[in-house]
Amino acid sequence: MRIAVIPGILLLAATLAGSEFDAARDAQDVRKLEAIVAKLADAAQKNNRDARAYYKLALARSYLSSVRMELHDKANAKAVAEAGIPAAERAVALAGNVAEHHRILGTLCGQVIPTNVFSGLKWGRCALDSINKAIELDPRSSDAYLSRAIGNYYLPEAFGGGPELAVQDCRKAIQLNQKSSEAYLWLGIALRKLNRNGEARAAIRKSLELNPKRVWAKQQLEKIPAK
Repeated sequence: MRIAVIPGILLLAATLAGSEFDAARDAQDVRKLEAIVAKLADAAQKNNRDARAYYKLALARSYLSSVRMELHDKANAKAVAEAGIPAAERAVALAGNVAEHHRILGTLCGQVIPTNVFSGLKWGRCALDSINKAIELDPRSSDAYLSRAIGNYYLPEAFGGGPELAVQDCRKAIQLNQKSSEAYLWLGIALRKLNRNGEARAAIRKSLELNPKRVWAKQQLEKIPAK
C-alpha cells in the first residue's frame, strides 16, 4: 500500500497560488501562511460553489501544515491538515475531473499520518486512493508523483513503501518537470536515508540551485554526513 504524506512541502500549482505561497513556505513564515489561509477561507465561504476557491484554501492549509512539521510542531501540523480536508473534499465534489483536487485531498490526508502513526488507519485509504486518482486523471503530473514519493518515504517497507520507491517516484517527477526543486529536495532526502550521501548532497544542491531561498532545503543539506 502506498500512502501520500507531505510534511515538508510544497507542491504549488503556480497558476493558482503564485509566488506568495512559495515565499512564505520558503521562509517558514507561519504568520504569513496563517494570514493567507484566513483570507482564502473567507473567499471560499463567499463563493461556496467555486471549486477553485476551495482548492486554493486546501492548498494553503497544506503549505501551513508542511511548515508546521518542518518546525517540529506536530500538534498544529495535524490540526491544520485536518482542517484542510473538508475544503479539498468540497473541491473534489464540485470538480471531480481535476487531478489537482484529488492530489491535494490525498496530500492533506497523508499529512495527518506522520503526526500519529495510528492516524494511518483512518486517513491512509483517503491518501492512497486520492493520489492514485490524481495520477489516473493526469499521468504527466510531476506533483502527483512527488506526493506519492513522499508517501513512500514515510511508509515502512513492510507496508509497501520505503525509500527505494520514493527515489523512483522522485525521478519520475523530475523527468516530468526538470525544474521541480521540491522533487530534487525529496530525492536527496530519500537517498540520504539509503546512505547514498554523495548523491543526496548533489540532489539537494540542485534543489537549492533551482530555489536558493528554501530554508528547509538548506537544513536538510546540513544533515547529510560529510562522508
